[in-house]
Amino acid sequence: MHLLTIAIAIIIAGTIRIQKVSSTGTWSARWHKSLFLLLFPALLLLSTAIAILYMGCHGAMLGVQAGSWGCGVAASILLYAVGCLIQLVYQNYISSSRLSSYPLQLIESTAARIIDFDLPYSAQIGFWHPELVVSRGLLDALDREHLIAVLAHEKAHLQYRDTFVFFWLNWIAAISRWLPNTEAVWQELLLLRELRADAKAAQEVDFLLLAESLLAVSQAAVKSEPVWSAGFNDSTTSDRLNERIDSLLAPTQPLMEKRWQQWSWVCLLFLPLLTIPLHY
Repeated sequence: MHLLTIAIAIIIAGTIRIQKVSSTGTWSARWHKSLFLLLFPALLLLSTAIAILYMGCHGAMLGVQAGSWGCGVAASILLYAVGCLIQLVYQNYISSSRLSSYPLQLIESTAARIIDFDLPYSAQIGFWHPELVVSRGLLDALDREHLIAVLAHEKAHLQYRDTFVFFWLNWIAAISRWLPNTEAVWQELLLLRELRADAKAAQEVDFLLLAESLLAVSQAAVKSEPVWSAGFNDSTTSDRLNERIDSLLAPTQPLMEKRWQQWSWVCLLFLPLLTIPLHY
């Protein structure tokens, strides 16, 4: 019976995740839909596995004898999830530890680690208290005004705690990578994250400077790293850049709205736990 329960959970998870990601609609609608498509299938499997292990391999459920196979599969799901989490924690720890080897410098009153890298690059690296990393290539590619625009974008990531939030989202994506459309959903969330940071930065700096910075960085990257340019010319990457620039030039959408109704689906994750009294 436990094995059948897991099979039903997998079918539901796959049916939900098989939905194609649509890049139409408001940012808020796209954001919440993508979160649902990423989170619900994986969390449903986890809650089902937890419920089965809690019930154990002995006894019966609805008159059907429980077996060890279902418990074994449930334990495998949870062990795989824990393994993915340990791997991501280790990778995050290694990345954060390496930052101390890079020189710390103030760039327009913002502390940043400078890496000797020709490719224009900037990012927040860390977990709850990330550090800004900027490459020499970025400093060489941009003048002061455009560099300030890029720093405003990175500051927006810091304000939204994107490193913390996307660490956990990356974990969910990792444990459900075998489900359909996982990569498409993940890329949509990454794009929306950048659009949100762009919109926030545009409230502090001239949106034209930010749009010009995106173009300057992309052009400098193609010149400095020909191998990377092949990825940049990919239709998916190109469309993402175009959407970011278009959203800056014609800001018609508000930032992602926070509505508790959008999270009502979380209640459905407790359904597997409600089957525990049926086990005896």
